[in-house]
Amino acid sequence: MKNRFYTREVKLKAVEKRLAGIPVKDIMEELDIKNESQVYIWYYWHRDGEFHRFDQPIGKQYTYGHGPDEVQNTSDQDRIKQLEMQNEILKKYRELERKWNLK
Repeated sequence: MKNRFYTREVKLKAVEKRLAGIPVKDIMEELDIKNESQVYIWYYWHRDGEFHRFDQPIGKQYTYGHGPDEVQNTSDQDRIKQLEMQNEILKKYRELERKWNLK
């Protein structure tokens, strides 16, 4: 079986969908991801702030500060993206909370 390569965009989209509460099976089907554990790994990377790992090549399991130089330049953009995603989730939660409190 050949290793499958997923782009950074696919990985982040999977994490975003998981944070939105979409079941992993649905994410796998929609994004054509073959292994359920892969979605969880990406989710844990995001949760732990290990954004440099989204760009690492297959088979290169380097740790922070030991990878390519360009990896360290993207950390601010990744942190902004993470905070934007968290804000969106909070907005959705507050909207649902308002709906339920009004009824």
